[in-house]
Amino acid sequence: MEPPALAGITVLDFATVGPAARASRLLSDYGADVVKIGAVPRAGGVQIEPPFYAYSAGRGTRRIQIDLKAPEGRDAFLRLAAVSDVVLESFRPGVVDRLGIGYQDVAGANPAIVYCSTSGYGQTGPYAQRAGHDIDYLGLGGYLDVSERAPGHKPPLPGATVADAAGGGMQAAMAILAALVRRATTGQGAYLDVSIADGVLSLMALAVDEYLATGVEPGPGHSILTGRYACYDTYRCADDRWVAVGAIEPHFFANLCRGLDCEDWIDHQLDDGVQGAIRADFAAAFERKPRDEWVAQLGPADTCVGPVYTVAELVDDPHVVARGLVVEATDEDHGRFRQLAPLLAGAAPVAGPVTARPAGRTDTDAVLAEAGLDADQIAALRRGGVVA
Repeated sequence: MEPPALAGITVLDFATVGPAARASRLLSDYGADVVKIGAVPRAGGVQIEPPFYAYSAGRGTRRIQIDLKAPEGRDAFLRLAAVSDVVLESFRPGVVDRLGIGYQDVAGANPAIVYCSTSGYGQTGPYAQRAGHDIDYLGLGGYLDVSERAPGHKPPLPGATVADAAGGGMQAAMAILAALVRRATTGQGAYLDVSIADGVLSLMALAVDEYLATGVEPGPGHSILTGRYACYDTYRCADDRWVAVGAIEPHFFANLCRGLDCEDWIDHQLDDGVQGAIRADFAAAFERKPRDEWVAQLGPADTCVGPVYTVAELVDDPHVVARGLVVEATDEDHGRFRQLAPLLAGAAPVAGPVTARPAGRTDTDAVLAEAGLDADQIAALRRGGVVA
């Protein structure tokens, strides 16, 4: 069996939630040794502790606690960084430098380090010190404005943390992997400034580039992807469940019209003047059968029709089960439960069960020993409350 893609890579991660935690989750699933660094209990209260099941319940990661405000704690961290490959942090810009654990400090101990700072708006610019959450970055990036509006023209609340996951976490993981590839050939480390807001703009590239090139401002109902045409929409079925229709290509649209007994519209897919009539006929057709009957009929018929699932439905979908996308986990405090499996392109599915990291347990002694600290040094740090 081949070793994981990131076997031998050690990541020090200061984040408990947000984009950096999502990035380290991805790196861990690809085989990196991720060490989560938290505050010691007496210095705690600042970090948010997520629910036990969040971020895959810490599977495959280790945890230590260090008081970074103590000189001995800072030195212990730098000893760790000297034998690691990646540092991930998500403090407010400038905090790590004040603590003496910023990129220049770490690079002094390990010039080959890949140091990734994730923040809402980046390390520079007039918004750098602003606080924010997912909805703020989606608002700034235009994502909320181009999405279909709720009643009262209210911008919608997305059901997933798109900015944190795709705009931040995936961007950070991708940047780290690229930096590691470059380091393999040059030996050079890197400093990475990952802005969630920047990442949202990259997700919005189709709309932003259209505006910059043409001067036409996108919005709800502007294009095929934002509700202009009946061929790309959601429809209610007879059992009050919904289907998602994405019949963009003409042959998919023609198949859909035939499946719904709406053949008269085949040649009018993009005629703006009749979109209301097409929608009305599609809506009336879908209301004749329950959702799953429509999906069973239209799904295999090249129509780009699929179900709008609840979370409870999707985890037991036959396709999800067949691809091994849900796995069983075990936890000392919470017993057995299911969670999303590592979603690793190019790797064999994980058979499970996987083991969650116990919330109250640390691996401090083992991790510090790997960094070269002996038993007496570690014991002294414990006595002083610098580590836990």
